[in-house]
Amino acid sequence: MQEGNEVVWIESFNEKNACSTVFGKDGREKLVFLLPLTPEGLTWSDMKKYVLIILFCLQNLAAYTQVLKGTVYDAKTKNTIPYASVYFNGTFAGTTSNQQGSFELDRSNNLSMPVTISAIGYYSVTITDVSKESLPRIYLNPKEYALKEAVVKTKSLVRRRKMYLDTFRAEFLGTTRNANSCHIVNENDITFDYNSNIDTLHAYALKPIVVENDALGYIITYYLDKFEYYWKKETVYFYGHIKFSEKKPITKMLQTQLENRRQAYLGSKMHFFRTLQNTDLKAQGYTLLTPDGEQLSAKNIVTRDSANHTYLHSPSRFIIWYKSKSTSFFFLKEYVYFDKIGYFDPSGVNWFGDMGEKRIADWLPYEYTIENK
Repeated sequence: MQEGNEVVWIESFNEKNACSTVFGKDGREKLVFLLPLTPEGLTWSDMKKYVLIILFCLQNLAAYTQVLKGTVYDAKTKNTIPYASVYFNGTFAGTTSNQQGSFELDRSNNLSMPVTISAIGYYSVTITDVSKESLPRIYLNPKEYALKEAVVKTKSLVRRRKMYLDTFRAEFLGTTRNANSCHIVNENDITFDYNSNIDTLHAYALKPIVVENDALGYIITYYLDKFEYYWKKETVYFYGHIKFSEKKPITKMLQTQLENRRQAYLGSKMHFFRTLQNTDLKAQGYTLLTPDGEQLSAKNIVTRDSANHTYLHSPSRFIIWYKSKSTSFFFLKEYVYFDKIGYFDPSGVNWFGDMGEKRIADWLPYEYTIENK
């Protein structure tokens, strides 16, 4: 082997060892091609075979380089954070950092999605620019202030905790039939703080909130960064990041759970954005109207950039009708990014109505696909 350019010379050659992996001086794996020392005696048929083998190796190399690498640090102490969760928000896909805070995440199936990093006792960080193989140092801020506020006021909330928990469940899980089949496993990890001056309930959780959704057959891990419920206005704002896992293998799921997933999907935000990609709104049961009652098509509100990325763009708000249910869609940004799997930039949109009322209990992972009956 000649080090530096990682060329390997061998005396014998066959298609089984045409490409392989070796370790360089830096300890990192490198894909190399094992080629014959001389091409003497090779037939045209042999040359074509080797060309096909090399092309196959190059395909594997492309997949190999779609592994994202990085290291997670505490923003205050600058120490590395072991066992941090690194994942694509709203999916099954993810990994954890090792004892040195380093991680490797396969992004081959989620190239268009940002990466989220979460850890117990820290606020999550989402990185949108993941075009490079390696990320810069990732710093997480500890939830010290939220914990301090919560601990100081915990005793005064003991008698009212049940009421706060009931409110939290309704606003976090929702009030649908699916929500009735959800159970928060670690409710004791949730702390409340009621601010009487502004009549607002805050919820804090240093550990991720774990939810068992028996209706849809998922276990949900939710890293809560913020929860505020405004009592007088009866409005809620909560923000965080979510990971899904199957409660049972798909082959052992109940038929009712599969049907519940189907019903949760139809008319959901995910369904709407996937339909926009296909521009088949009417066939999927959607009608879009301006405040003046003018009907819109996907061509009126979807635009693409030079890289063929799709964005939602409209000069005003519009109303989404799905069968007999309506949702008002308000733009917070001029252009709102979305993709074919149903992912969209949540910071660019406000929802009011049916879609806005759907909470954690009715959310599905982006890997979900509906089966045609």
